Amino acid sequence: MSSLAASDQRTIATPAKVIQPAWVRVVHWINAVAMILMIMSGWQIYNASPLFDFKFSSSITLGGWLGGALLWHFAAMWLLMVNGLVYLALGLATGRFRKKLLPITSAGVISDTKAALTGKLSHADLSTYNYVQRLLYAGIIVVGILIVLSGLGIWKPVQLQYLTALFGGYEAARYVHFFCMAAIVAFLVVHVALALLVPKSLRAMIIGR
Repeated sequence: MSSLAASDQRTIATPAKVIQPAWVRVVHWINAVAMILMIMSGWQIYNASPLFDFKFSSSITLGGWLGGALLWHFAAMWLLMVNGLVYLALGLATGRFRKKLLPITSAGVISDTKAALTGKLSHADLSTYNYVQRLLYAGIIVVGILIVLSGLGIWKPVQLQYLTALFGGYEAARYVHFFCMAAIVAFLVVHVALALLVPKSLRAMIIGR
């Protein structure tokens, strides 16, 4: 009986495993706020000079007019860039990217996609990303870099003319920027949906455990 009691005490005393360290949680939520501000203000900027035959509803835009939207967009841009650089630096320095996102194999992605579509994908161990998560998270990092660079090329097409030229010119850079935004919005929709389906993953991003 005493050995069982001691075992129970050890079990109770053992702290829950840290799944998301503090720095990951901080940059995640800062990034979430910055991206929402940039997307909503970006839609208002888009409405001033649409690329396609549609405009975004004013109810989901930010800034009220072009000038106001630009102020919001630039403010959020610096927040996103600084926060993104911190995330990339810490992700590389701590080895988190290597541990969490690699390897990515086509066979693994196909297998996990099939499992997800049939409701058989396990979420028991949140400390390990499945292949679909690895692909999405690695992909969104690349998209994030592209949207920042294309945005800089649009913002300063003369001063940063070589950067703008890499995207095929000013107008082409606008299209790259738009489609990167669309990819981020799609990622956010899937990300939020999965967080609601697996609420313990949201809890881990709030309290870490």
